[in-house]
Amino acid sequence: MENGHSKIQKLSAAGVLVSLGIIYGDIGTSPLYVFKAILHNKDISEELIFGGLSLVFWTLTLITTIKYVYLALNADNKGEGGIFALYALVRRYKASWVIFPAIIGCATLISDGFITPAISVSSAVEGLKILNEDIPTVPIVIGIIIAIFIFQQFGTSVVGKTFGPIMLIWFSFIGAMGLLQLVKNPEVLKAINPYYAYNLLMNYPGGFWILGAVFLCTTGAEALYSDLGHCGKSNIRVGWVFVKVALLLNYFGQAAWLTTQVDSRLGTIIPFYAIVPEPLLIFAIIIATCAAVIASQALISGTFTLVNEAMKLKLWPATRLRYPSEVKGQIYIPAINWILMFGCIAVVLIFRESTAMEGAYGLAITFDMLMTTSLLVYYFSLSRKSTYRAIGIAIIFFAIEGSFLISNLSKFSHGGWFSFLIATCFFLMMFVLVRARKLRDRHTEFVNLNQYVDLINDVQNDNTISKEATNLVYLAVADSKRYIDSNIIYSIFRKRPKRADVYWFLHVDTVDSPYTSKYSVDTIIPKRCFFVRMKLGFKTPHRINLLFNKIVHEMAECGEVDIISPYPSLHKHSMSADFKFIILNSWASSDSEISNFDRIIIQGYRLIKQFSLGTAELYGLEAANVETEKAPISVGPQAKAKIKREKEDLEREKEQRYAAFGNKKS
Repeated sequence: MENGHSKIQKLSAAGVLVSLGIIYGDIGTSPLYVFKAILHNKDISEELIFGGLSLVFWTLTLITTIKYVYLALNADNKGEGGIFALYALVRRYKASWVIFPAIIGCATLISDGFITPAISVSSAVEGLKILNEDIPTVPIVIGIIIAIFIFQQFGTSVVGKTFGPIMLIWFSFIGAMGLLQLVKNPEVLKAINPYYAYNLLMNYPGGFWILGAVFLCTTGAEALYSDLGHCGKSNIRVGWVFVKVALLLNYFGQAAWLTTQVDSRLGTIIPFYAIVPEPLLIFAIIIATCAAVIASQALISGTFTLVNEAMKLKLWPATRLRYPSEVKGQIYIPAINWILMFGCIAVVLIFRESTAMEGAYGLAITFDMLMTTSLLVYYFSLSRKSTYRAIGIAIIFFAIEGSFLISNLSKFSHGGWFSFLIATCFFLMMFVLVRARKLRDRHTEFVNLNQYVDLINDVQNDNTISKEATNLVYLAVADSKRYIDSNIIYSIFRKRPKRADVYWFLHVDTVDSPYTSKYSVDTIIPKRCFFVRMKLGFKTPHRINLLFNKIVHEMAECGEVDIISPYPSLHKHSMSADFKFIILNSWASSDSEISNFDRIIIQGYRLIKQFSLGTAELYGLEAANVETEKAPISVGPQAKAKIKREKEDLEREKEQRYAAFGNKKS
């Protein structure tokens, strides 16, 4: 049954308001630092003002509006969006390469989570220096960041209701401030002409590298797609019309003010605050800080969702989850929360000011946008059978985003190394998991279950074998009743015979539909052996213990199985039967010959597993009823064993035989 949460919500004023609070925080706070980054250490000139403004306008139009608001929102997976929803859409076409854009996109989005709260909060708080240059902003920024992350564990259901109205005030305020300046100098509207962008890139000294600063205006665009399931396509699109107008008014207003500063340098002046009338400055700092906090909150929640989806798709180590509130889909991942918090604090301490953070910001997210483009092109070329459309998308967006990437590479030595290093670490971790899983799947052997039906019956009736449990449940890799993991057969019959009244083989399958929750049962031996297959979406909570318990009770109601304890003393009191889960962990056999590369992968996988949740904890199984076994698998050809008997021993053996024969004959 599909969860109603996966359905696209209808257009409503409330829906648009929610989208303002959830989606537009990151891109909405970009006016705080974009023009400051464009003009950093440069003499202010009309060529730079008009060219930079034109680039901002066309970036928001081409990347944010056309790519994300129009194209990407049409590539939804039953109402869900984001890099993994898109990956789930395209992997059905059996192209093995699509996994790499997905994990690169995930790694870069998470690394962005280390920079966004730091730069957003710093840019807002630095407005205090206008009031007093000696105010130490770093401790204030760190204090706000710590508060944001500590608050995560309590959920955002109450405060979340205020996010939309606060962002409505924010966008209305920045639009009004921009309009006040724009009416003074409407001449800046001519920057809509793309010639000014072209002229800056081609003729201004070092103009191409300014793209790295311009790119900051669209860094939150990915959220429009990844949060599609929370708000709905129509609400996001209508909300974007309002947001884009407010953003452009502010950018044009900043440009109008900058035309009065030609032939000077910004220095410590922040263009965003410079256009705010002095009586409103305190309000501007407060509302900007609130908007930065909301932007950080939205990004942190988005990171939790992303990691949760990666775990379901077996692309991330098993990590403890919590559900802090009744809000549907809201989760809390303690490990990720504290890693992000310490990462953000490190960013603030390393770079100190938002101006320095701009170097670390944007490089990683450019890779994510390119990965999304590659999957979108593949999706439109196959699912919509629109080759020309796919080619057009590829040419336009690979060219634009490729240019942004090249210009952002200049940031590497100025802080880009930080986000790149973090993204690389996460990518390598996910790559090891993907590769190790392929090794396991390639070398896991399956046997025909029908050949063991008689043996299962005989073991169940053999009272000389001590009973392991009334119900013995194996988590199986196999996804059909016909073939079963050879390791399960080994565990039941060969390792140490395990007798049970009922055997269950349970396979959990993560499917491409986000909120699917279905199961099927195949009866191997009536009332004595079953194969159960669960189909769960990549956004559905995988609470296997609860779900399996529900399945067993539904089968008992239909008379397919008896769940009353078979022990006479318990049976007469109608006590429930006992269940025991057996988890088989694959372990690379020491008898395998493997390449050095695969050996490194296996060692890396074992290291990751040491810091991961066990299968029992991940699936919510009761520890008292779980037993874990290591099952050896060959991940390469059998190692050749050479040993030769020494000739002296062989001759001595012959002499002894001849002597014994002679004595017997005499």
